[in-house]
Amino acid sequence: MSATLVAKALAAGHGDRALFSGLDLVVAPGDVIGLVGVNGAGKSTLLRTLAGLLPAEQGEVRLSPSSAIVGYLPQEPDRRPGESVRAFLARRTGVADAQEAMDAAAEALGAGTAGAEDEYSHALERWLALGGADLDERAEAAVADLGLGVRLDQEMVSLSGGQAARAGMASLLLSRYDIFLLDEPTNDLDLDGLARLEDFVSGLRAGTVVVSHDREFLTRTVTGVLELDLAQQQIREYGGGYAAYLEEREVARRHAREEYEEFASTKSSLEDRARMQRGWMDKGTRNARRKASDNDKIGRKLRSESSEKQAAKARQTQRMIERLDVVEEPRKEWELRMEIAAAPRTGAVVAALRDAVVQRGDFTLGPVSLEIGWADRVAITGANGAGKSTLLAALLGRTELTSGETYLGPGVSVGEVDQARGLFLGDEQLFDAFSREIPDWPTADVRTLLAKFGLKAHHVLRRAATLSPGERTRAALALLQARGVNLLVLDEPTNHLDLPAIEQLESAMADYPGTLLLVTHDRRMLDAVAVNRRFVVDEGSVSEKD
Repeated sequence: MSATLVAKALAAGHGDRALFSGLDLVVAPGDVIGLVGVNGAGKSTLLRTLAGLLPAEQGEVRLSPSSAIVGYLPQEPDRRPGESVRAFLARRTGVADAQEAMDAAAEALGAGTAGAEDEYSHALERWLALGGADLDERAEAAVADLGLGVRLDQEMVSLSGGQAARAGMASLLLSRYDIFLLDEPTNDLDLDGLARLEDFVSGLRAGTVVVSHDREFLTRTVTGVLELDLAQQQIREYGGGYAAYLEEREVARRHAREEYEEFASTKSSLEDRARMQRGWMDKGTRNARRKASDNDKIGRKLRSESSEKQAAKARQTQRMIERLDVVEEPRKEWELRMEIAAAPRTGAVVAALRDAVVQRGDFTLGPVSLEIGWADRVAITGANGAGKSTLLAALLGRTELTSGETYLGPGVSVGEVDQARGLFLGDEQLFDAFSREIPDWPTADVRTLLAKFGLKAHHVLRRAATLSPGERTRAALALLQARGVNLLVLDEPTNHLDLPAIEQLESAMADYPGTLLLVTHDRRMLDAVAVNRRFVVDEGSVSEKD
């Protein structure tokens, strides 16, 4: 079904903090709108409002036709205990809810409830439109095509991070919504998954709004950009693709700064003139008073006229100032200034594996033999589920080897951003979770550092687990700046980070002098970060690429 989503004058906030207001948006069939903005600007809030999951504080969201089905896929696919892959796919595609509504309508129909026939007809139509009739068959094919390698009755919680990402991808490919709202769909996807996602989104006839911080994905897919500018408290819509948006935004920002500077310069000149005119007027008045007893009537008249003329000129200048079109100064955007504190260097060999084998169920990594030297900068790539995170765990001595040996050099201080951002998933407050990692730091210094990473007073006292994924990632990066490290391990560091933070992270990695292990599928980051070694992990085997 061709459908259009229309949002008019939407407003939303978080607590007493306004996120956006007066937001208008039209998503027509075939549109792919990239929703961009810094972490905390309200992107996920907007998607949830468009999906009807959050009530709009102001404004409204309309669908045409009103029976159109909106699908919202959140950035962290929740894996519920006891839920099978089949049930997960049914829930994410909307089929599970449609089935439930159809069963309830059938029960009401059997009980002879008034209006049950129309209700059942509507529920059946929705179930069919979402693909409920052949979901199982399509799910089997999608799981096989994606190489997920699991049974549909297997529990989601038993899947690895890579497998869960593929399951999330399968749920997207199986979806038949009329409007798609996608929150960070590129997270955790390997290069094959990214290519499939790009093909899927580009080929959709349905209107789509997508939040992503993958610059290459945005460049290849979006037809327009909606920017939530938190610093300026403005909403801007740009036609054209992502590259055009970057160019237009830069021009717009330059013009805004130029307009303000022209206004400020004109106002300053007029104010200087007004001050000078008032000075002349005051001087003329004083002279007139001093010579008030002068019998020269002609001189007194000339001095009085001169003073009145200066007063008139001053009033005219003041009116010119008041008639100026006021141009507000563009607010200075908050910028993350990140550096990674380096600990003293270690010996020549930082970490090594000797004939290492790790077995986990049906999966086997190895045997692997490799050595990481001081100041090596290593990029590790491979498909989801190939064993990249397992390789990191083996190198760091965090997982028990089935056979072989692992070595971590003396004096190695590891700084890590793990894929799950596990340090900040607990129930304790962010401040307490962070302080536990750097117990010698004074309270004021901890708060100051977190604030530099955009984590202010209203963040630090919240339970760490309630923070957004982007906020947890910022906390993990702040920790790298807090304590010196000489082995930096980054596992999908760009997941959930906004674009300015990604660029700052790339800059910080460029300046970092120690050893680096980087796992990422971010194609722009792989191009931007200088490395001297590349490991490819493929179905448990590890090879070094020249």
